[in-house]
Amino acid sequence: MFEVVIGLEVHVQLNTKTKLFCSCATSFNHKQNTNTCPTCLALPGALPVLNQEVLQKAVMLGTALGATVNRTSYFDRKSYFYPDSPTAYQITQFYTPVIQNGTLDINFEDGSKKTIRVGFAHIEADAGKNIHEGDISKVDLNRAGTPLLEIVTQPDMRSAEEAVLYLKKLHSIIRYLDIGDANMQEGSFRVDVNVSIRPKGDEKLYTRVEVKNINSFKFIEKAIAVEVARQSEAWEDGVYDEEISQETRLYDQEKNETRSMRGKEEAADYRYFPEPDLLKAVVTDEMFEKYSQIPELPDAKRDRFVEEFGLNEYNAGVITSSVEMAHFFETMMAKGISGKNATTWLTVELLARLKGELTISNSPVDAEKLGTLVSRIEDQTVSGKAAKEVLDYLMEHDIDVDSAIDTLGLKQVTDTGAIEAICDEIIAANPEKVEQYKGGKDKLFGFFVGQVMKASQGSANPQAVNELLKAKLG
Repeated sequence: MFEVVIGLEVHVQLNTKTKLFCSCATSFNHKQNTNTCPTCLALPGALPVLNQEVLQKAVMLGTALGATVNRTSYFDRKSYFYPDSPTAYQITQFYTPVIQNGTLDINFEDGSKKTIRVGFAHIEADAGKNIHEGDISKVDLNRAGTPLLEIVTQPDMRSAEEAVLYLKKLHSIIRYLDIGDANMQEGSFRVDVNVSIRPKGDEKLYTRVEVKNINSFKFIEKAIAVEVARQSEAWEDGVYDEEISQETRLYDQEKNETRSMRGKEEAADYRYFPEPDLLKAVVTDEMFEKYSQIPELPDAKRDRFVEEFGLNEYNAGVITSSVEMAHFFETMMAKGISGKNATTWLTVELLARLKGELTISNSPVDAEKLGTLVSRIEDQTVSGKAAKEVLDYLMEHDIDVDSAIDTLGLKQVTDTGAIEAICDEIIAANPEKVEQYKGGKDKLFGFFVGQVMKASQGSANPQAVNELLKAKLG
């Protein structure tokens, strides 16, 4: 009955060494209010000076989104008061943002894709942080003045699934470009979701509600579902105009509900005007030439992995969704192993063992070791089953792959003479089963294989065992 209309605003903290308009460090996890100066404290007489590195990172993002990078952009004052904003206004870009008219493609599991329009991305300064302890509230201004890029889409998404796919792709691009760490839990990738509904077939845009600062993809999906249900119920009950207003709401994760935070201001309420203390921001030809040369992005890397390593689209998409995993995989492939085996041992075996605080980035088994282990499977030094034991051992011990195999005594016997002798012993010890097998009980073949593997303590090459037994049992 209803169509969902979603637009997204994402605030990305840039990983510059210093703040947007001063030389204070952006390491705001230090002791409270120590990374501050007269400029980011907005003391009288202190003037802002633009950090050029922010423009450089904006060029990279604009290139990645296929957007127009305005060679000349301007800063504006956006007037509103927050306790953690010492200026009582925000320096941002309203009239002429640095990036305009980009696109980002999202990919669905069935192989189809959709293009989401990115209206603009502008540079702005972050606020500080409020700390509430019982009845006491404190303000930490270490974060005040940290550079942000706010990336704003057109209302092109029609489901929570599309919104999450867009956010995951954008998150991945930020990490590939290395312009921010995009850590949602720490607030360096913050999402505001604008949600409205309309009858299917209606092209009108109805009242949008902003759900602010959601810190995980899972909660974004839940918040959209809750808000759509609330608006749909109001429409069906005939109280849409009374209950649904343009406002900012918060999502309560524990109660799984949204609740009103404040009325949503219009542009006029912010009283934007050109920032008098800053010159125009200019992207020079040299800067554009240098920083538009960006790294290979997820879609291009996915396509290359399909072509170069023979992966299917799905596996290539999983591996390239994370820049860390993509680099890990490529390091493994330098060992000359098959793409299929590398994928299995990375995405199934290793990831299953990365629990708690362990990630691809701090895995005890690095790409070099895992690639070597896969190569030892492929050259039949160790069986696939035994390799799992080796991997478990490597997760607990700082040792190279070959030493681990030797320590565990799992090196495969590939000497056909030795394996043949074991086969002969097993056959000689089980004459009745030999006759039964030859009489048509084919399932007994597994018995002989198992007995040979048991006698060799699992070290015999399974392929050689199968071939020799088939020949001997006729």
